Amino acid sequence: MALLEAKPASSTTTTSVFDVGNFKITCFTVETTSNTSSSSSTTGTGIGTSTSPPKPLFIVTPTIKGTYPILLFLHGFYLRNTFYSQLLQHISSHGYILVAPQLYELYKLPTSGTEEIDTATKVTEWLLDPQGLQPLLPENVEANLKALALVGHSRGGKAAFSLAINDNAQQTSARKYSVLVGIDPVAGLGKCCQTEPKILTYEPQSFNISIPITVIGTGLGPEKANLVFPPCAPEGVNHKEFFNECKPPCGYFVTKDYGHMDVLDDDPSGFIGKLSGCLCKNGKGSRDPMRRTVGGIVVAFIRAYLQGDKVDLIAIVDDPDLAPAKLDPVEFIKA
Repeated sequence: MALLEAKPASSTTTTSVFDVGNFKITCFTVETTSNTSSSSSTTGTGIGTSTSPPKPLFIVTPTIKGTYPILLFLHGFYLRNTFYSQLLQHISSHGYILVAPQLYELYKLPTSGTEEIDTATKVTEWLLDPQGLQPLLPENVEANLKALALVGHSRGGKAAFSLAINDNAQQTSARKYSVLVGIDPVAGLGKCCQTEPKILTYEPQSFNISIPITVIGTGLGPEKANLVFPPCAPEGVNHKEFFNECKPPCGYFVTKDYGHMDVLDDDPSGFIGKLSGCLCKNGKGSRDPMRRTVGGIVVAFIRAYLQGDKVDLIAIVDDPDLAPAKLDPVEFIKA
């Protein structure tokens, strides 16, 4: 699928994906033990009768009447799904339903990476069940169950790749996922210490994934924050190798001056939120340019491959300076 066959963007080209979108949105959480939810937005939600999800969920959705693609968002290691609220709201404001499961409870970490993948698979099945997500959405808002994107950060990014590999291995035309975005994905502590399942082969274009992929990396992720903690996105198991193993069509965008945790909210709550700010080397100043850059790339990529609108993706690839954060390098390989 050669989407990027267009004239180079002019110096006056702009794109709105880096700004807040035009859709009013609402945020709410859904617990596993009941069919009720608690809203964190004044716009309210139209709660219906739904089966209980496999894990607690943080959902961000437009409230305006329409049918919208779904993004399943997988959080990073030892993080909470709500730590990404500002990023998810940015993406949702452009017309997307974001569903972020809490893959495991804090202080009860997964015994292996396969546990997270199994959990995400169950959440996917719940999403696709007519009695799952749909009854929880605002009135007149419909989920497009045929347009499901996988997005994951850090260890959640690696889990998203694993889900896509498993989905492709089923060799069926009715695949669950349509596109994949890895935000600074990490596959372990180093080349010799991959987490299970070990998906990196160190062979170019070796991933058994047939859907379009974009990898968003960070320039500071491979660097140590201090002498105590290792890098959060070590060389050999980070975004560079993930992109190397992707088959086209695939994109690669690196936020040069930002770190692994700079995609999170400005002030994540609780002890874990405070801890996340000192584990990794972070960029200087506000995280807002980083979140808007990542959110904008996600929106542009999904528009291109789920909705057939390639204008914003072409503009960013042709002129990376359009992004609020510096992007270097930027690559796109057509199919």
